Amino acid sequence: MFSGSMVAIITPFRADGSFDEESYRQLIEFQIENGTDVIVPCGTTGESATLDFEEHDYVIKVCIDQVNKRVPVIAGTGANNTAEAIQLSKHAKEMGADGLLLVCPYYNKPSQEGIYQHYKALAEQVALPQVLYNVPGRTGVNMTAATTCRLAEFDNIVAIKEASGDLTQVSQILANAGDKIDVISGDDFLTFPMMACGAKGVISVSANIAPAQVKAMVTAIQAGNWEQARKLHLDLLELHQAMFIESNPVPVKTTASLMGKCRADVRLPLVAMQPATLEKLQATLKKYQLI
Repeated sequence: MFSGSMVAIITPFRADGSFDEESYRQLIEFQIENGTDVIVPCGTTGESATLDFEEHDYVIKVCIDQVNKRVPVIAGTGANNTAEAIQLSKHAKEMGADGLLLVCPYYNKPSQEGIYQHYKALAEQVALPQVLYNVPGRTGVNMTAATTCRLAEFDNIVAIKEASGDLTQVSQILANAGDKIDVISGDDFLTFPMMACGAKGVISVSANIAPAQVKAMVTAIQAGNWEQARKLHLDLLELHQAMFIESNPVPVKTTASLMGKCRADVRLPLVAMQPATLEKLQATLKKYQLI
């Protein structure tokens, strides 16, 4: 259902810390102009963790409005409180989102049964295509392949954004439930091998600042141009790594600022890049001719 080069879009802020709607709309246009297939607001890269409920809803609303049905919008509405996730998801549905991105409950460290019941409740109460999001490095718990395959039985659970970094786990999902649930890469540097196994695309951080390049690699894979895709994958590797030289989204937001697209401001407890890592980031960006 959702495939290709999808961007986990940043949320720009003004100097006073408020949402910068004008810059956000321009960032969305930059994505669409460069061929991005799906826009994903309010994910980890969109700093959903420090948006209050009203802001969260409004950022999604602005995204849906600006996209204006030109590409699908998958709204990030996950939470570690199931009731809150359901509330955010229902609001996104009312506003016209095409799908939901639902992060595995973080901090609580639920059992696999708890994870299953969380997503089951969302699937039963919100009639919208849903993309599970497994990112144990952030949440503190891994959703196993067995749990994902179990959840694949729900018709409106259509995909999983896999950011476990475990290609064996990805392969197990595809081998056992690939006909029922799509896999989407959640790690830019693993998109090529994951798509080689059967993943449908990537929800990308790097696409925020290099959308055409990420799109070109995904398109090459989809067309079966494996040599070209491999070259593009290896060419982009250093850029992908630079986006995680500090906690996401600090490097990518800093990059967007250096490119003149928005301010670099993030909300506490995130802070501006440290001088040493900023210097390394700038060197990489110059190599890629982004600044």
